[in-house]
Formats: sequence, structure tokens, C-alpha cells
Amino acid sequence: MKLLTSLALAFSLALPAGAAFAEASEDSDKPVPETLGFVEWLVMNDTSVRLKARLDTGAKTSSLHAVNVEGFKKGEEEWVKFQLPLGDHEDQPSEGTIEHEDVILEFERPVHRTVLIKRKSAPSQRRYVVKMDFCIAGTVHETQFSLTDRGNFKYPVLLGRRFMRDDNILIDSADSFIAERECEYNTLEEIAAQVDD
Repeated sequence: MKLLTSLALAFSLALPAGAAFAEASEDSDKPVPETLGFVEWLVMNDTSVRLKARLDTGAKTSSLHAVNVEGFKKGEEEWVKFQLPLGDHEDQPSEGTIEHEDVILEFERPVHRTVLIKRKSAPSQRRYVVKMDFCIAGTVHETQFSLTDRGNFKYPVLLGRRFMRDDNILIDSADSFIAERECEYNTLEEIAAQVDD
């Protein structure tokens, strides 16, 4: 009886180890996630504007600072136009010849969807969501951004879990600005010249 009990115990201990080995070999096929800090520089592709982005696992959808958000029809499609005033977050490198307050970027995008945001001690808010391309850590990505006024927040961009999941990103919550590669961006003066054209 002792022999049977010992064999059964040995078998039960060996089984999880084998199962763990099988799981480890399956995980080794997955690509290694890229580690970024909880704050990184982000560059919007179409304007080359550089913005601080907070990577937030508490948010599912990313959000972008936008004011004067207004929906409109383009043919049969629903579109949205909005502005990004660079004076609200003076992150854009400048040569000192133009004030950040003098540059306001204007965008028009097709509406991907709308979301209803529930807020504490405030009424719920319906927001437009658009897809936009951006560069972070030297790599171009596309994700969904809800458009909201983030002028009172420290960071004009918040990157949520959908971006992290879809693009295999791991967050180091103890550090910031740890991306090994940079994205090309324009100076405030170069962006102002694009706006004036």
C-alpha cells in the first residue's frame, strides 16, 4: 500500500512540472513585448507634432486632447473635425520665434465609433473615436483615440490597454522616457509653416 501511495504521489508531482514545461515552450513562440515607461514621447504622423503620452493600463481606449470637436457628414459618412491647440501643452520643441499659443492644428477624420464615458460626480459624456497613426519608440502604430478636452491634464495623450494589447507593449510603471529609439518630429516653427500653407 505504501508503494502505491508513493508512486501516486510521485506521478502527481511530475505531472504539473511536465504541464508547466509544455506551457513554457508554447510561450516561447510568442514575440517578446516591447517595454516602455509609463510616460513616453509620441509623434502624430500627419503633422509631426510631438506630445507627451501617459501609458495607462486603467483605460481601455486611448484619448487625445481635442477642442471644438464637431461632427459632420461627408457624403454618407460621419466625420468629425477638431482642433489641437499647442499652447495647452507646450511640449513641441521651438526655436523661440513663435509662441505655442499661436499654433492650433486642425484635423478632420472619419468617425470610427462613439463611446459613452461614465464620470464620477458629472454627467456621462458621449465622445467621438477616430483612428490615427502615430510613432512611439521609433515604430509607427495605429490605434483608436477618443477625442476629449485634456487641457487641464498633464498629458495631452493617454494610451490605453487596446494599444498595449494590439501592439505587444509592456509598461514599466517605475520609469519614464525609456524608449531606446526616437521618432522624427518637426519644430514649432516648421509646424506653423505647414499650418499657414
